[in-house]
Amino acid sequence: MAESVENRTSMTGGRRSRPNERPLAERHAEVVAAACRSIEAAVEPPDLDALAQAAGMSRFHFHRVFKKVTGVTPRAYVAGHRGGRVREALRTSRTVTDAIYDAGFNSSGRFYAASSELLGMAPSAFRRGGGGETIRFAVGECSLGSILVAATEKGICTILLGDEPGSLVRELEDRFPKANLAGGESEFESLVARVVGLVEAPALGHDLPLDIRGTAFQQRVWQALRELPAGETASYGRVAAAIGSPKASRAVASACAANPLAVAIPCHRVVRSDGALGGYRWGVERKQALLAREASSRSPGKAGR
Repeated sequence: MAESVENRTSMTGGRRSRPNERPLAERHAEVVAAACRSIEAAVEPPDLDALAQAAGMSRFHFHRVFKKVTGVTPRAYVAGHRGGRVREALRTSRTVTDAIYDAGFNSSGRFYAASSELLGMAPSAFRRGGGGETIRFAVGECSLGSILVAATEKGICTILLGDEPGSLVRELEDRFPKANLAGGESEFESLVARVVGLVEAPALGHDLPLDIRGTAFQQRVWQALRELPAGETASYGRVAAAIGSPKASRAVASACAANPLAVAIPCHRVVRSDGALGGYRWGVERKQALLAREASSRSPGKAGR
């Protein structure tokens, strides 16, 4: 009897620690990688049931494993991949209709229903690169160097900082290659002055009209950044958690790097998990200066302002 129990114990232990069995995390990573390849190869993206069945898991378990490994849900991954296909198709296809089918959509209705989430704007506007739009802009100076402010009829679409005005104008041209870029009239100068005021005193906040353009994920990140109080910083991981994608720290960093609205969308408030400043699209010295201004505004002598 004792021998039988010992044998059973040995067998149980063998199941728990099979020397040739890979760690669970490694097996999950392999399953998710296969699911990602399936999504990327399919003309019509597989649904959650099909992905879970191929992985040999329940819907709930597969969804949880996929999000843990990638930092996003299967649906968000599908949308991100399809968004990339759509953007490429809009650049290369002869018409928007051709782009819809080249990107794998089997009906224009389904595409237009998802276009705002995929592109962050109407497909025709994306394809035009700003074509048909008039974007007013002006270049000035502030304590952080040169500053460019550009706006559509909806609001400010670009705020750039740099060392040389000409390079800022070229960056605007690259962002809106087909737009009608026009110098701002005298009333536009007041808008520029308000932006400069925000740069000089970011802790005061702003009520600037903004025309924010980006993918659905970028918009979520940028909204989370706008909710960070002046004088407070957050890690990329904290921002990722705040938008419900705790494993998407790198994607958050990419969204910060793509931010076209310096200071108005305060990506300077995002730092590394160890407190180091990390990168900044417009230079780490400018990031440091902005954070220092916000920190001083929260000092005891200025509390309550």
